[in-house]
Amino acid sequence: MNKYGQALLKAASKLDAVTDACGEITRLASAIVTDGSRTATIALLKRISETVSDPKRKIEAARAAQLVNSSLIEFYGYSAIQEICKPQEEANTDTRSLQELLEELDALVGLEKVKHKVQDLIVYQKVQKMRREKNLYSEKSTMHLAFTGNPGTGKTTVARIVGRIYKQIGLLSKGHFIEVSRTDLIAGYQGQTALKVKKVIEQAKGGVLFIDEAYSITENDHSDSYGRECLTELTKALEDYRDDLVVIVAGYTEPMKSFFESNPGLKSRFNTFIEFEDYGPDELDEILVSICRKNDYCLDEEAKKKIHLYFEQQTASKDANFANGRLVRNLYDDLVMNQARRVVRLDNPGREELSTIKAEDIVSVLHQIEGAV
Repeated sequence: MNKYGQALLKAASKLDAVTDACGEITRLASAIVTDGSRTATIALLKRISETVSDPKRKIEAARAAQLVNSSLIEFYGYSAIQEICKPQEEANTDTRSLQELLEELDALVGLEKVKHKVQDLIVYQKVQKMRREKNLYSEKSTMHLAFTGNPGTGKTTVARIVGRIYKQIGLLSKGHFIEVSRTDLIAGYQGQTALKVKKVIEQAKGGVLFIDEAYSITENDHSDSYGRECLTELTKALEDYRDDLVVIVAGYTEPMKSFFESNPGLKSRFNTFIEFEDYGPDELDEILVSICRKNDYCLDEEAKKKIHLYFEQQTASKDANFANGRLVRNLYDDLVMNQARRVVRLDNPGREELSTIKAEDIVSVLHQIEGAV
């Protein structure tokens, strides 16, 4: 059993314990690790979803479920999970206009430098396409991109929008989005990695192939052979399918520098590098308010003040692993749980009570955070 299978079993055992599942979750994980059971995978994903969305569950249970989810993705890989859950490829039904997609990009919180660079890139590619149609000389630059920065800064969201925009202006035939991890690209046997990469490329042609934490390709236990085999095949595909495929590699800034140095010619296939900066406290406030609004919650004024102070403290003391938008999402989940615990004790709560997060919900969350440090 490899380390990813061991990590999945360990995480499943913890979720079993905190949810009193009587070993069911561990049995599902064992069936996945031993036999790759599709039925067990779907059942485990359902249990994870139920645990995370159940307001009666403790925060510890929700976090344990999220750890199982992360371990499951690491064990299988993103695209394998997608194939299990959605075996039939869905048609691209996104009918939004170019203007609507550009407005979606512009509506993202913060990321001003990223937006400007993406907008310049779109304008450039659109004009080059028009020049080719008029038989004018056009630069044969690639459309492949490198996104660098800390987690939770919107890299995946921007990558999806870029694919749809490129479809609208005629640079991609489909505009669909496929996200893969190291597990999707590297096999356990010599010669099999190239086949896995080719399969992923075939699935992604006409759209965007997004490789998050791309440097993990060269950081695994077999980097001297399997990682090199993967990069060789990937580099070839970057050139062969440049007219109808966008590959976006993403990850932390410093490890991405090492990634591009690991294969001769790899960096030359990417001529656009975009740095995603960390969010500031005001932007984190805006993200949280947006999440609340989408889910029919609101923050009272005292709650907003306390949250802003918390975000100021977090941004001032951040390290290289600062979670950005994920920090906000985790805080939101905790706030909703605490609000539910408070409201359930009220007699016949009305719409306002059910939708308002108050300062006392914040205090409870901050005490939990401080106690975990």
